[in-house]
This record gives sequence, structure tokens and C-alpha cells, in this order.
Amino acid sequence: MKDFNKVDVLDQNNGFTLRSYGDVKKLLEDYQRALEDLHTVDVLETNDAFTLRIRGNVKTVFKDYQRALKDLDQTDVLEPNDAFTLRVRGDVKRVLKDY
Repeated sequence: MKDFNKVDVLDQNNGFTLRSYGDVKKLLEDYQRALEDLHTVDVLETNDAFTLRIRGNVKTVFKDYQRALKDLDQTDVLEPNDAFTLRVRGDVKRVLKDY
């Protein structure tokens, strides 16, 4: 995290850094802050598949299934047949009883 913090100071609001930050925060189970970073990236660089994929995954932690599905559906449009996206999207649809 020290490296990301330093990069963020040197180059604020860099999409790549914030995306990576969000992914690391997700791994550290700092879900709220991960969502904040990923939302900022989505504003700066709309329709980035990686951002949407991770943000959709984090939203499932909060049981925000409708919004997670929206992100994951958009990811599937941008990168069709991505195994991670399809797995998480399938789990979300199962919870929503969308068989």
C-alpha cells in the first residue's frame, strides 16, 4: 500500500492507480473504500471492464445485487465470456432467482 499511496500523491486521480488501489482494498476486505476508489475510476474512465468487474464483485459483498448485476452485465458486453465475470454474474443471478 505504501507504493500506491506514494503514486497517488505524485499522480492524483490516475485511473490505473485507483483501479489497483480498489482491487487491493477488496482483497484486504476494505470494501467501502474499494467501492469509493472504483466509483472514482468509473467517473474518470467510463466503461472500463476491469473496474466494472471488480466493482460488481464488491457490490455483491454489500448484497447490492441489482447494481452488481448492472456492472457485471456491462463487463460482459465489453469483454464477452470472461470466466470471472460469468461466475460472479451467475452467482448474482442465482441469488436474484434469475435462472
